[in-house]
Amino acid sequence: MANEEIFSKVQAVLVDALAVDDDEVTPEATLTEDLGAESIDFLDIVFRLEKAFEIKIDQGEIFPSNVLEDEEYVKDGKVTDAGMAELRKRMPHAQGSLDEFDANRDVEEFSNIFTVDTIVKFIEGKVG
Repeated sequence: MANEEIFSKVQAVLVDALAVDDDEVTPEATLTEDLGAESIDFLDIVFRLEKAFEIKIDQGEIFPSNVLEDEEYVKDGKVTDAGMAELRKRMPHAQGSLDEFDANRDVEEFSNIFTVDTIVKFIEGKVG
């Protein structure tokens, strides 16, 4: 499946799930800040991606928030070195975004690493 085809399907999923216009869903758009996704929306997005691409996405596979709930990985609102290593292991599809996140590691900013391109790369890894 070509990157353009994956992007087009991801775009359609996000337009439906988040009630945004398709021109808002650009590769660099963040799900939370730019597209207005809330935590409950992430479950809907995963469900819709599974249907659109006929794949199974395990809980925490695309959005591993459980890492941020582990004391070993978060101290004083910041992701630890061990936490960054775990995120990099679990999220090969988000390496560029994780590089940017690594600069401040603020847990409150974690959701900003999820861009449309991050989802496209995740899907490419699943179907490719």
